Amino acid sequence: MRKIIFILLSIFQSLAVSAQSKSFDVLLRGLIKKTVPIIKVQELKAKNTEVVLLDARELNEFEVSHLKNARHVGFNSFSLESIKDIPKTAPIVVYCSIGVRSEKIGEKLIAAGYTNVKNCYGSIFEWINQGNEVVDMQNKPTQKIHAYNKKWGVWVNKGEKVY
Repeated sequence: MRKIIFILLSIFQSLAVSAQSKSFDVLLRGLIKKTVPIIKVQELKAKNTEVVLLDARELNEFEVSHLKNARHVGFNSFSLESIKDIPKTAPIVVYCSIGVRSEKIGEKLIAAGYTNVKNCYGSIFEWINQGNEVVDMQNKPTQKIHAYNKKWGVWVNKGEKVY
Protein backbone atom coordinates (compact mmCIF):
# COMPACT_ATOMS: atom_id res chain seq x y z
CA MET A 1 0.00 0.00 0.00
CA ARG A 2 2.84 2.42 0.85
CA LYS A 3 4.40 1.67 -2.50
CA ILE A 4 1.18 2.59 -4.33
CA ILE A 5 0.86 5.85 -2.37
CA PHE A 6 4.50 6.69 -3.12
CA ILE A 7 3.97 6.01 -6.84
CA LEU A 8 0.81 8.13 -6.91
CA LEU A 9 2.54 11.00 -5.10
CA SER A 10 5.45 10.80 -7.55
CA ILE A 11 3.05 10.93 -10.49
CA PHE A 12 1.20 13.96 -9.07
CA GLN A 13 4.49 15.74 -8.38
CA SER A 14 5.64 15.10 -11.96
CA LEU A 15 2.36 16.42 -13.31
CA ALA A 16 2.62 19.56 -11.14
CA VAL A 17 6.19 20.25 -12.33
CA SER A 18 5.11 19.68 -15.94
CA ALA A 19 2.18 22.09 -15.53
CA GLN A 20 4.43 24.72 -13.97
CA SER A 21 6.92 24.30 -16.80
CA LYS A 22 4.15 24.88 -19.36
CA SER A 23 2.95 27.93 -17.39
CA PHE A 24 6.52 29.29 -17.38
CA ASP A 25 6.67 28.88 -21.15
CA VAL A 26 3.37 30.77 -21.52
CA LEU A 27 4.76 33.57 -19.31
CA LEU A 28 7.94 33.75 -21.40
CA ARG A 29 6.02 33.88 -24.67
CA GLY A 30 4.14 36.89 -23.30
CA LEU A 31 7.23 38.74 -22.04
CA ILE A 32 9.94 37.99 -24.57
CA LYS A 33 9.41 39.88 -27.83
CA LYS A 34 12.01 37.89 -29.80
CA THR A 35 13.68 41.08 -31.03
CA VAL A 36 16.89 39.12 -30.48
CA PRO A 37 17.15 35.56 -31.84
CA ILE A 38 16.65 33.03 -29.07
CA ILE A 39 18.62 29.96 -28.13
CA LYS A 40 17.07 27.21 -26.02
CA VAL A 41 18.88 25.86 -22.98
CA GLN A 42 19.54 22.46 -24.60
CA GLU A 43 21.23 24.10 -27.60
CA LEU A 44 23.23 26.45 -25.37
CA LYS A 45 24.40 23.53 -23.26
CA ALA A 46 25.75 21.85 -26.40
CA LYS A 47 27.52 25.05 -27.53
CA ASN A 48 28.51 26.47 -24.13
CA THR A 49 32.26 26.41 -24.81
CA GLU A 50 31.86 27.94 -28.27
CA VAL A 51 30.07 31.15 -27.23
CA VAL A 52 30.75 34.25 -25.19
CA LEU A 53 28.28 34.13 -22.31
CA LEU A 54 27.13 37.50 -20.99
CA ASP A 55 25.19 37.68 -17.73
CA ALA A 56 22.82 40.65 -17.78
CA ARG A 57 21.76 40.34 -14.14
CA GLU A 58 22.93 42.68 -11.42
CA LEU A 59 26.19 41.92 -9.62
CA ASN A 60 24.51 40.65 -6.44
CA GLU A 61 22.66 38.06 -8.54
CA PHE A 62 25.81 37.04 -10.44
CA GLU A 63 27.75 36.65 -7.20
CA VAL A 64 25.29 34.02 -5.91
CA SER A 65 25.72 31.86 -9.02
CA HIS A 66 26.08 32.05 -12.76
CA LEU A 67 26.73 29.89 -15.79
CA LYS A 68 30.29 28.63 -15.94
CA ASN A 69 32.56 30.93 -17.97
CA ALA A 70 29.94 33.71 -18.00
CA ARG A 71 31.00 37.31 -17.94
CA HIS A 72 29.04 39.79 -15.86
CA VAL A 73 27.86 42.82 -17.83
CA GLY A 74 24.88 43.83 -15.70
CA PHE A 75 21.69 45.52 -16.76
CA ASN A 76 21.43 48.90 -15.04
CA SER A 77 25.20 49.37 -15.28
CA PHE A 78 25.64 47.87 -18.76
CA SER A 79 28.11 49.69 -20.97
CA LEU A 80 29.31 48.87 -24.47
CA GLU A 81 32.73 49.92 -23.22
CA SER A 82 32.78 46.81 -20.99
CA ILE A 83 32.63 44.49 -24.00
CA LYS A 84 34.79 46.38 -26.49
CA ASP A 85 37.28 43.48 -26.45
CA ILE A 86 34.68 41.09 -27.89
CA PRO A 87 34.83 40.88 -31.71
CA LYS A 88 31.65 42.08 -33.42
CA THR A 89 31.29 38.67 -35.16
CA ALA A 90 31.80 36.53 -32.03
CA PRO A 91 28.93 34.21 -31.11
CA ILE A 92 27.38 35.83 -28.03
CA VAL A 93 24.63 34.50 -25.77
CA VAL A 94 23.09 36.86 -23.25
CA TYR A 95 21.09 35.60 -20.29
CA CYS A 96 19.49 36.97 -17.12
CA SER A 97 16.85 35.45 -14.83
CA ILE A 98 14.16 34.65 -17.41
CA GLY A 99 15.26 36.44 -20.60
CA VAL A 100 13.71 39.91 -20.48
CA ARG A 101 16.72 41.94 -19.34
CA SER A 102 19.04 39.90 -21.55
CA GLU A 103 16.82 40.61 -24.54
CA LYS A 104 17.20 44.35 -23.93
CA ILE A 105 20.99 44.02 -23.65
CA GLY A 106 20.95 41.90 -26.82
CA GLU A 107 19.09 44.69 -28.60
CA LYS A 108 21.83 47.13 -27.58
CA LEU A 109 24.51 44.75 -28.84
CA ILE A 110 22.80 44.35 -32.20
CA ALA A 111 22.33 48.12 -32.49
CA ALA A 112 26.08 48.50 -31.81
CA GLY A 113 26.92 46.19 -34.72
CA TYR A 114 27.33 42.79 -33.06
CA THR A 115 26.15 40.27 -35.65
CA ASN A 116 25.84 36.95 -33.84
CA VAL A 117 23.83 37.65 -30.67
CA LYS A 118 21.28 35.32 -29.10
CA ASN A 119 19.09 35.52 -26.01
CA CYS A 120 18.81 32.42 -23.81
CA TYR A 121 15.11 31.52 -23.63
CA GLY A 122 14.16 31.08 -19.97
CA SER A 123 17.70 32.10 -19.04
CA ILE A 124 19.25 30.94 -15.77
CA PHE A 125 15.90 29.85 -14.29
CA GLU A 126 15.35 27.42 -17.17
CA TRP A 127 19.02 26.41 -17.07
CA ILE A 128 18.77 25.38 -13.41
CA ASN A 129 15.27 23.89 -13.79
CA GLN A 130 16.68 21.52 -16.40
CA GLY A 131 19.26 20.34 -13.88
CA ASN A 132 22.28 22.12 -15.33
CA GLU A 133 25.19 23.29 -13.24
CA VAL A 134 25.82 26.83 -12.03
CA VAL A 135 28.94 28.03 -10.26
CA ASP A 136 29.79 30.49 -7.52
CA MET A 137 32.44 33.22 -7.56
CA GLN A 138 35.14 30.62 -6.86
CA ASN A 139 33.99 28.73 -9.98
CA LYS A 140 32.73 25.87 -7.81
CA PRO A 141 29.38 24.18 -8.44
CA THR A 142 26.59 25.45 -6.22
CA GLN A 143 22.91 24.74 -5.73
CA LYS A 144 22.20 28.39 -4.94
CA ILE A 145 20.28 30.46 -7.45
CA HIS A 146 19.33 34.11 -7.06
CA ALA A 147 15.58 34.04 -7.62
CA TYR A 148 15.29 37.83 -8.15
CA ASN A 149 12.39 38.14 -5.69
CA LYS A 150 9.67 35.93 -4.20
CA LYS A 151 7.22 36.75 -7.01
CA TRP A 152 9.64 35.56 -9.71
CA GLY A 153 11.15 32.86 -7.52
CA VAL A 154 8.07 30.67 -8.03
CA TRP A 155 9.49 29.83 -11.47
CA VAL A 156 12.61 28.23 -9.98
CA ASN A 157 11.92 24.51 -9.41
CA LYS A 158 15.40 23.31 -8.48
CA GLY A 159 18.26 24.55 -6.37
CA GLU A 160 18.33 26.71 -3.26
CA LYS A 161 16.62 30.05 -3.81
CA VAL A 162 18.41 33.18 -2.60
CA TYR A 163 16.74 36.62 -2.56
